[in-house]
Amino acid sequence: MPPSLAIIAALPREIALLVRGTKPDTQLLRRNIHLYTLPNVIVVAAGMGANRATLAVEAALAAAPIATLISTGLVGACTPALRPGDVAEAGLIIASNTGERFVTASPQSPTLVTAASIASIDEKRRLAATYNAAMVDMEAATVARLAAAHGLRLRAIKAVSDAYDFELAALSRFATPDGQFRTGAFALYTALRPHLWSTAAHLGRNSTLALKNLHTRLLEIIAAEPVS
Repeated sequence: MPPSLAIIAALPREIALLVRGTKPDTQLLRRNIHLYTLPNVIVVAAGMGANRATLAVEAALAAAPIATLISTGLVGACTPALRPGDVAEAGLIIASNTGERFVTASPQSPTLVTAASIASIDEKRRLAATYNAAMVDMEAATVARLAAAHGLRLRAIKAVSDAYDFELAALSRFATPDGQFRTGAFALYTALRPHLWSTAAHLGRNSTLALKNLHTRLLEIIAAEPVS
């Protein structure tokens, strides 16, 4: 049986552990869409934001019959209840720009709000107060909207990279028009500003821990899928 599960992330590093040793689709790679076909799952990372999430889902649906979409990747915490390294499954996804609400396959779980850009501390605080948000990302609402349009089961499993009181908004300047992150530019910018070294190192450690824990959770889910 062909894959029925598609895992949708933003950045390639968010799926790197899952697809280690597997080569992406070379045609799609020319458009910065990293699609991997595993025995029982399609894994895609196409970039940050709504437009790139749309491309990722479309690529997955074109690659194989899909019954379940999982939005995954790193998120920011909006409350102290979630700490860096935690993995959480959202029960409700809210699009901050439209107010749309999407219930996932785990309705008793926390609320995830999708914003148009990387959320600052003030924005995290606002989302928590307005929507009772536990976490914030930039893609889940788009994945949810497409899941609803295609009649697909929806899950959102995220890992926390930054705490509710950790300022991350400045990273927006390193995003490219096609939703990629300019890692080299960020490294150079940080290297020239010693006062940022501690912050960057802290974020790096938290992100590494978050992705490791996320990888473990996703492997459990993939293992439960029937193999063709």
